[in-house]
Amino acid sequence: DVSSPKHGKVDVHNMPHVGGNMWAGGTGGRDTAGLGGKGGPYRLDAGHKVYQISQAEKDAVPEEVKRAAREMSEKAFKQRLKEIQMSEYDASTYERFSGAVRRQVQSLRIILDNLQ
Repeated sequence: DVSSPKHGKVDVHNMPHVGGNMWAGGTGGRDTAGLGGKGGPYRLDAGHKVYQISQAEKDAVPEEVKRAAREMSEKAFKQRLKEIQMSEYDASTYERFSGAVRRQVQSLRIILDNLQ
């Protein structure tokens, strides 16, 4: 069961963590920032294979946990903007322009990786 969202502990060795509710950047777990899990406050990719839980499990997360996760996510987003000295307007403008060329940038990255 989910209880309350949190960032989670950071694994200094960046080992893959699947399931549970302890590690930031894990996959398929609960309550922590990561990918493929449920009840976490925001997505956090540590670069490992993602293990996805079912949509039914995600849908079963209580509304109060979803609300707390959204609030934590918004707070972390605003803090990150402050750290990089970017306003919310700047972020939305960046996202608008970035989104327009996202596919082309991804294609270019693949080409450059293959050339390297």
